[in-house]
Amino acid sequence: MTNSTVSSAPDTSAVAATGIGPNGAPDASDGRGGASAPRRRRRRSLLDLGMTVWAVLVFLFLFAPILVIIVYSFNTGRLLIAWDSFGIDPYLTIFTKPAIQESVMVSLRTGVIAALVATLLGTLAGIALARRPGKWMFWFVGLLLLVSVTPEIVDAVALLPWLVFLGQDLGIGIFNDGTVRLVIGHSLFATAVVTYIVRARLVGLDEQLEEASADLYATPFTTFRRVTMPLAMPAVLAGALLSFTLSLDNTIVASFVQVSGSTPWPVYVLSALRSGLRPEIAAVSTLMLLLTLGALALVAYVLRRAGDSATQIARTMAGG
Repeated sequence: MTNSTVSSAPDTSAVAATGIGPNGAPDASDGRGGASAPRRRRRRSLLDLGMTVWAVLVFLFLFAPILVIIVYSFNTGRLLIAWDSFGIDPYLTIFTKPAIQESVMVSLRTGVIAALVATLLGTLAGIALARRPGKWMFWFVGLLLLVSVTPEIVDAVALLPWLVFLGQDLGIGIFNDGTVRLVIGHSLFATAVVTYIVRARLVGLDEQLEEASADLYATPFTTFRRVTMPLAMPAVLAGALLSFTLSLDNTIVASFVQVSGSTPWPVYVLSALRSGLRPEIAAVSTLMLLLTLGALALVAYVLRRAGDSATQIARTMAGG
């Protein structure tokens, strides 16, 4: 009888080891039991809340200047920093100042041409790096990295005497044209960006479709046109749009290589600092900001339609 009673009693040592009470509930008396889980959850929730608040503050700090420019683009005062009243006069002034219209058109025209040049060269280079790597790849990637990491001021100082030598000393008149100079300067870095993006897109795709096309007796050009280019097209479009946005805000190179009569918008803004920024400067900057954001959103949309996830979109746009 005594043995039966003893054997039916719960083993307190086992209960203590598992943290489970006699009735199956967590034993709150043991620090390793269920009572520690709510405390860990509370600490984790406080940490998450703190990181969320910090992230919001950081983004507000980074984007506050942009919000200020947008607000002051509706200032009807004479100077940008002197608030007068709210109105759309700065936006209407854009249509009455030929200098502003000409600088904006120069930037847009240069951006489109530079994007076309960079997309053509960068697409071919990216496909070659992804599909035909060889001993030349090391030197070519090194050249692209050199173009990517070289400070813009160095590029600008190097381009100016070179373009002057080609245009004036050798007498090649096309290099005296302001748009040609701007396109050359803007397409250097943009070509490297497009190359990275296209290569990152094709490296992650299997070559079996292209091999199957060759097995079906398709010519290399047909395989390139019907298989390779459709696979790379989302990255090509993304690279073209990014090249356009990079050209819009290229200030250092543009200020060196531009000639009279082809002043792009960033250089016009720099020259306006001498007499004081006016609200129409903020109005045009706001419109160009919207244009840039629209181009980036279109890049993400194109990649999303191609079936890429958010991580793949970020990787492609970063050229990784």
